[in-house]
Amino acid sequence: MFIEILKSKIHRITVTEANLNYIGSITIDEELMEAANIIANEKVSIVNNNNGERFDTYVIKGERGSGIICLNGAAARKVQPGDIIIIMAYAIMDFEEAKNFKPAIIFPDTKTNKLIK
Repeated sequence: MFIEILKSKIHRITVTEANLNYIGSITIDEELMEAANIIANEKVSIVNNNNGERFDTYVIKGERGSGIICLNGAAARKVQPGDIIIIMAYAIMDFEEAKNFKPAIIFPDTKTNKLIK
């Protein structure tokens, strides 16, 4: 049996931009992507803590160290710069393997979007 479990989570990060005139996706600082074990083009779920919106999109790599969190295309309608969001990615794995799997969860500073070390 296979189940879907949380693989990666960026918990409470601030939206820096919303670009309606882009094809679609979320641009995430490459440093944050690496820390959360998320790769370019990976599907992610977004939860907006400010307005309750929940939606899925895919990831585009943003400039390393920039702190960028930009919702692009239609997703830009679901957020405002300054909103606090949670970004989650999931994996499908064997039930027994999932019992011991530990997701990569990071808690960046919501003022700077930098990793707290």
